[in-house]
Amino acid sequence: MVALFRRLRPIAALVASLVLLSPARAEQQDITAAARSVVRVALVATNGSDAYFVGHGSGIAIAPDKVLTNAHVVELAREEKDLVIGVIPSEGKKSYGGRIIAYSPGNDLALIQLEEGSLPVATFYAGAVDDGQHVTAIGYPGTVDRAQGLSLKQLVEPLGTVKTSGSISSGRSSQSFDTILHTAPLAAGNSGGPLIDDCGRVLGVNSFGSISDGNDAEFGFAVSWREVASFLRQAGVSSLHTVVACRTMAEADAAESSITQRESQLTEQSDRAAADKRDQALQQARDTAERDVISGRENAMAGAAVLLALAVLGLGAGGLFYSQGREKRATWFIAGGGILLMGALGLFVFKPSFASIDERVKLPEDQSVVSNKAFAWAGDNICRIDLNRSRLTVSQPNDVGLNWAEGGCVNGDTQYQATGTTWQRASVPDEGNYVSRSEFDPATGLLRVQRWLPDGDTMDKARALLKDGPIKGCSSDSTMLTRIATLQSDLAALLPPQPNERLVYHCQKGRLAPADPAP
Repeated sequence: MVALFRRLRPIAALVASLVLLSPARAEQQDITAAARSVVRVALVATNGSDAYFVGHGSGIAIAPDKVLTNAHVVELAREEKDLVIGVIPSEGKKSYGGRIIAYSPGNDLALIQLEEGSLPVATFYAGAVDDGQHVTAIGYPGTVDRAQGLSLKQLVEPLGTVKTSGSISSGRSSQSFDTILHTAPLAAGNSGGPLIDDCGRVLGVNSFGSISDGNDAEFGFAVSWREVASFLRQAGVSSLHTVVACRTMAEADAAESSITQRESQLTEQSDRAAADKRDQALQQARDTAERDVISGRENAMAGAAVLLALAVLGLGAGGLFYSQGREKRATWFIAGGGILLMGALGLFVFKPSFASIDERVKLPEDQSVVSNKAFAWAGDNICRIDLNRSRLTVSQPNDVGLNWAEGGCVNGDTQYQATGTTWQRASVPDEGNYVSRSEFDPATGLLRVQRWLPDGDTMDKARALLKDGPIKGCSSDSTMLTRIATLQSDLAALLPPQPNERLVYHCQKGRLAPADPAP
């Protein structure tokens, strides 16, 4: 194992200076989070009460109790029965023993089962890698250990990893098995450690390096995900992996800003179109009302003229009959003429006025106003991930179920708290190495989940905030709401402003299958 790297030399000073001067493209907190899944794999010989450090490599936790490493790192442990395998995390206070449960020298992979303990789990990237892509190698190079003069006791205690940067040089795999060629500096002890992308996902397992005469740049070879996936499948072990492309939070923010601006422009255009349509409808309704009023006035005037003419005839006939002494008939004609005259006056006085046009204007229901009303989210909803607005590093882009009840009760057992127009809830799981904060906006149906991947000490502090027990159930009780608000405030002071992940979902009515996840 050590002999394999014996002839490796430090990378040329010029190349190193170029690496140092290159801009930091990775999200550093993602690299730091990924390093927590990296362990030192140490081989120790025992002879009675004495112990001797034989050598070491690196490894990656692919399950809480399983570590992936190179076959050549643990090869001696298969041959020498007095050797024990030690698994030393990068943080904490304990180290663990392990045993080999799968071994494949053909592609230089081995799997170690922990005898006890639990480790943060790494996520692999199962998509294609790009030529020139920035990468980071994480592990325990022996050159650094020796330079620091670490003792055997220090080598088997939790210690921080070493990270080196480089780039992918695609198209030149090794002949024995599929590898990724890269320029991140390696040394003896890096074997079995991960090669990760800028989002902290594992691209491959560092296996060996090129040989340099001291003047040439050195290269490293990492066992590819294809080889790892095949090895784990044959071992009957599953792993976390994703195919979501890596993007920085700044890129996600810019994309969301662009989407929001585009949606705002579309909304403005829609509002303008609706306003134009409403103005046209208003003008048409006014024209119709004006025509109705004019027609009504003309009809009233014509009717009044007819009645007036008949009234004049009636009154004239009544006068004529009265002069002839036919008083009874005269009375009837005079009375009829008077009624007709009153009718004519009534039609003239009460004809439609131009002032009544506004009262006659009738518009159809404004559908734009109806469509902008908040949706009735109460009940089951399917929330689908919007990758354009999101930044995923280790989470899966799965749909989630959300049963919403008025008052902020989610899925019948989680109380959210109203904050302005949205509802929020922070979460600290009993197990796992993350903290999340969810926010639901009933006005738009958007669910936002932000997730942090803090170190072990921060996770312990976060869990200590729940010293009175987990906040379970739904209630409008002021004590519970105060605890929720206090937890959110305390976590905000404990965690960095920028999360590792931001998952944005669009919710709509529907129900997920029972096996699907919930937020």
